[in-house]
Amino acid sequence: MSSEIPKELIVDACVLFSFFSSSSARRDIFKKLLDKGCNLISPDFVLFELSNNKSKIMKFAEISESEFTEIFSELDKDIETFKKKEYEEFISEGKKLAPHTKDVPYFALALSRKAAVWSDEEAFKKQSLIDIFNTNQLDKLIK
Repeated sequence: MSSEIPKELIVDACVLFSFFSSSSARRDIFKKLLDKGCNLISPDFVLFELSNNKSKIMKFAEISESEFTEIFSELDKDIETFKKKEYEEFISEGKKLAPHTKDVPYFALALSRKAAVWSDEEAFKKQSLIDIFNTNQLDKLIK
């Protein structure tokens, strides 16, 4: 694994869910990665998933609907999303690497973009083809 901040990093949904909490270390790291020129990307379904879980996120993060809308808008601006057709040819290879079916798009997108993934799910590291960074590793890289 590289000891440098990746130029492009795929962000999984769990990381983005916690972004809504003002006390989230992940939000701070997200901002610092952007400041350091890291391009943060994700499959486009992630924003749909966040939107569909608005009430759950608002409760978890203890925020109002207007705060959710403001933070969601900021995320939408800061993260580049990719439609399935843009990484579709890598789905079958992604299936071989992903620990769960729901994670295949992250791995397929990583393969198509030759990018690393930001996830705190340990099962992501059970393969060696794609670099996986957890939040602590990224925090150390930034400092």
